[in-house]
Amino acid sequence: MAQVPAMSEAERDAVSKAVGAAEEKSAGEIVTILTEISDSYHDVALFWSAAVAFLAIGALALAPDFYLGLIDRVTGEWETAWHPGKLMALALTVGVVKFITMWLLQLWRPLRLLLVPAPVKHARVRARAVTCFKVGAERRTHGRTGILIYLSLGEHRAEIVADEAIASKVAPEVWGDAMAAMLAHLRYNRIGDGLVAAVEKVGAVLAQHFPRAEDDKNELPDRLIEV
Repeated sequence: MAQVPAMSEAERDAVSKAVGAAEEKSAGEIVTILTEISDSYHDVALFWSAAVAFLAIGALALAPDFYLGLIDRVTGEWETAWHPGKLMALALTVGVVKFITMWLLQLWRPLRLLLVPAPVKHARVRARAVTCFKVGAERRTHGRTGILIYLSLGEHRAEIVADEAIASKVAPEVWGDAMAAMLAHLRYNRIGDGLVAAVEKVGAVLAQHFPRAEDDKNELPDRLIEV
């Protein structure tokens, strides 16, 4: 994946301290992950390139006189004899040129992301968050009280994924306050402040449902993970 935009050491330290402070009041273990983008979306770019190519060929098939006349005017020819073989070659050329042009345009990430449907973005970000959670937090705590705050900057989306002990007591919609607190800062590109706000909200919920025991140990890293 592409490199995450640089965060200052002060911002990283603030996130780590917020996690530590939240875990002092609960048995929950909070993991924070920041990534620039959750998927390459090359398959979506391929779809749009193919769609544009087929549309161009379709337009040529629907209005051949217009497009063939246009080609004659551009090339300065006088009513070129368009036999079937020549027409097929023209259609193939148009399709290939349109496909390659659209693909190259989508190498510019903002355009590629703009063309990705919102449900696809949501599904890909969620899938990556769950994968990261399975690797880094799921069932890695004694009471299965790990929880992941995952932020994907490219898609402007965040996910909170909780281990089974937490999920059994806390409904997913409860994390809405943490999401809202984070997004309020992200609108102004205050990434560190947004993550700290989310950690504080999540920590408050965990403290309510999973109070810290005297013998509780820190089982997962407090530092912000950047992937």
